[in-house]
Amino acid sequence: MRSIRSALLAAASLAVCALPATQAFAWGAAGHRLIGQVAVEALPLTLPAFLHTREASDQIGEIAREPDRSRNAGQPHDADLDPGHFIDIDDQGKSLGGDPITAMPRDRFDYEISLHAAGLSLYKGGYLYYNMVDGYEQLVKDFAYYRIETLALQQWTDPQQKAWLVADLKLREALIIRDLGWWSHFIGDASQPLHASIHFNGWGDFPNPHNYTQDKIHGPFEGAFVVANVTKGSLRAALPAPSLCAGTIQTCVGAYLAATNAKTEPLFALWTEGGFKPGDKRGVAFVTERVATGAAMLRDLVTKAWFASEDGSAGHPEITVKAVEGGAPVPFATLYGDD
Repeated sequence: MRSIRSALLAAASLAVCALPATQAFAWGAAGHRLIGQVAVEALPLTLPAFLHTREASDQIGEIAREPDRSRNAGQPHDADLDPGHFIDIDDQGKSLGGDPITAMPRDRFDYEISLHAAGLSLYKGGYLYYNMVDGYEQLVKDFAYYRIETLALQQWTDPQQKAWLVADLKLREALIIRDLGWWSHFIGDASQPLHASIHFNGWGDFPNPHNYTQDKIHGPFEGAFVVANVTKGSLRAALPAPSLCAGTIQTCVGAYLAATNAKTEPLFALWTEGGFKPGDKRGVAFVTERVATGAAMLRDLVTKAWFASEDGSAGHPEITVKAVEGGAPVPFATLYGDD
């Protein structure tokens, strides 16, 4: 095991050195895999049984790496995807468009208007906030379909229609795993302070009274350091207790990003003090807390999405989950499609 871990650490160090400054991967493969796996393993038993399997947690952990692994596919793919991994927040807690991260515009269109007014673009400011909100809304819709199809399975009697529904429900499970895994990457990104700050790779060209480093610390912090110091066991031990955000998803995401942004200066201060040098436990504690925060947020937002889906709808014409739970029939055409 030690030789495998040493090989992983060496590979991570080489990868960090090879990455251009614009292509740092939040937490690297190890961190994103751990966030996906630990979060899913900690989901409450009220969620669907297929999510409580080793296969599901392993698959979600692997899919969590995909937004990074898909890079270098070409243009416009890379240019469109890269800004979704970060959002630059200044030292006053505002986006580069001037909006407080806790009160962002309704959608990317309105956010881009704010950025253009400041002489910037979506590609400069980043849109991680919107990837997080969008992924949650997709998961709520996925869960609504799952609820309705599960109930329809108890209603339908036609053998052909029921066979189609069984297959579609299995496909829905696969889609949930895929959508959850992909989205988990961005929830993980948002727990990394350098993905939620204007000081994303060295303090930068800003007032620097404490003489914080200008070194390119982004890659070494989130990659090799995580591989060397964070394990599934230590992450489980650091996982905060479940805490469902009671507000809208926009409120929850804004508060989460604001809290992550607030960790930026402590990170730079600790780096300046040598807290990330071998043998210093302060750096290990800091990075473990950050990765654990990402896993906890993913666990809690997945749970929130499941509960929210009870007020959701699916199909065309739409039928609500509550109507079906109340005994309303689910017409075959509603799920199969009536064009």
